[in-house]
Amino acid sequence: MVGVLKGFKDFLFRGNVVDLAVAVVIGSAFTMLVNGFAESFLTPLIGVLGGGGELGGTFEVNGQTFTWGAFVSQLITFVLTAAVLYFLVVMPLHRLLERRVHGEEPGPVAPTEVELLAEIRDLLRAQQDLGPAGPDAARPTPPV
Repeated sequence: MVGVLKGFKDFLFRGNVVDLAVAVVIGSAFTMLVNGFAESFLTPLIGVLGGGGELGGTFEVNGQTFTWGAFVSQLITFVLTAAVLYFLVVMPLHRLLERRVHGEEPGPVAPTEVELLAEIRDLLRAQQDLGPAGPDAARPTPPV
């Protein structure tokens, strides 16, 4: 269980395309949920509070109709979305980052410089069709 939680925390702090795609999909689903709530509950409630009926939440001036109810509904939707994101995403991440800064929580494990250099060496050898690096990798191979 501890390994799963550690893996999940490492996932949260890695920035790559797959993570971004997942975030976009979850954000779209959350937006649809909040919009459905606004259309099903907020807009009718504002219409009732604004006088009820088909024209609830509107007023007319010189033949121009102002739909203040729709604006208030969208404003509430925005505030709800921002509040949920703040309390369920931003605050927990800030707490975790503060614990990492104070040394209470270890950060994700990064590769060492030696591992990175070995990987670069192996990639360069593969590009030059020299084969995998062996014990003689430190010595340059003479050209054929």
